[in-house]
Amino acid sequence: MTNKTVLITGASKRIGKFIALHLAEKGFNIAIHFNKSKSDAIALQADLMTRYPNRKFKIFKCDLNCVEEVEILVDKVLLHFEKIDVLVNNASVFDAGVVRETSINLYQNQMNVNLFAPFILSRDYAMNTKKGIIVNFLDTRISSNSNSHAAYSLSKVGLAHLTKMTALEFGPDIRVNGIAPGATLPPVDQGEEYLLRLAEKTPMKVSGGIEPILQSLDYILANKHLTGQILYCDGGEQLL
Repeated sequence: MTNKTVLITGASKRIGKFIALHLAEKGFNIAIHFNKSKSDAIALQADLMTRYPNRKFKIFKCDLNCVEEVEILVDKVLLHFEKIDVLVNNASVFDAGVVRETSINLYQNQMNVNLFAPFILSRDYAMNTKKGIIVNFLDTRISSNSNSHAAYSLSKVGLAHLTKMTALEFGPDIRVNGIAPGATLPPVDQGEEYLLRLAEKTPMKVSGGIEPILQSLDYILANKHLTGQILYCDGGEQLL
């Protein structure tokens, strides 16, 4: 994997940060996308540069809710890197609201960040990449009719369909797959007991944490015959 570059959206915090650290350990250069978390992005960049001084780690600000900024992100990255071998559409917003409670602004924000931005980034990536991989981060909610986060869930259902649609269109040069986690990290105002309570409702009865997601990512990157697939990392929650 040496000398390969990955663009990770939402790379400065939470799951995105774990992905960045993991892929840097695997030998990747990292294009670190952020929006509001500039200090976190700078700290991650500094950490990676200290650990791997012979590789490139650049930060890129982009508001995924802004069409004009999204449409130039791939071009900005390619000014600093010769090519992008892997695109990880990880960034998302997760706002609660059943259908009756969903305002136009809430709906548009969920759709713009969670679906429209990955659509544009995938399009631009395909137009600038001869051979590569796209990994879309979904949610186990795509398998249910839960309405607690109605607009968010709809955006992820759309992204799941986009995963299969682009896998069909971009093959054989670009493989496209998705990862659908369940509860992975607790909210900022909750502790590990929050995850344990949710895990008790699943077939596996245990909180998987970040490791199954990274293992799934490794599998997607390594398996050259895998495209159009969605890997559920949810302890069987999608079966409920």
